Amino acid sequence: MSTTSTAKTRSGPHLVLLAVYAIFALAAGARSLVQVFTRFDEAPVAYTLSVVAAATYVAGWFAIRRAANGSAGFAKVMLWIELAGVVVVGALSLAVPSWFPDASVWSRFGSGYGFVPALLPILGLLWLWRGRPEGDRSADESVDSHRNLA
Repeated sequence: MSTTSTAKTRSGPHLVLLAVYAIFALAAGARSLVQVFTRFDEAPVAYTLSVVAAATYVAGWFAIRRAANGSAGFAKVMLWIELAGVVVVGALSLAVPSWFPDASVWSRFGSGYGFVPALLPILGLLWLWRGRPEGDRSADESVDSHRNLA
């Protein structure tokens, strides 16, 4: 990877993503730990899923940071896992509301947090896709051109 593509990958949007991931890791982590240790029996599914969401935000922060330094593989996996979590938990919270007598971070697709939990992995994936070095983009095009030659 050349220094130019690395510089392009380190562009400003990842700093905003890192800040939001840090805030969500702290907020979701603190909230879920208080809930688990003080009233776990009231909503065990929701509170457990909030702990999972907090751990995902911590892992997402590290993944975005690594991707900014040119190693995007972990970020791709983490962001897709996070998005799947938001979609599954969001759908379950609507389909089986008895599991969510109290909201989790991802219940109702993160509506309690202004839908930021649903948007965050999408924005991260868009950043990864747009920040790909030119070599990665041309690899997609070269596959197509090889198919046309055959």
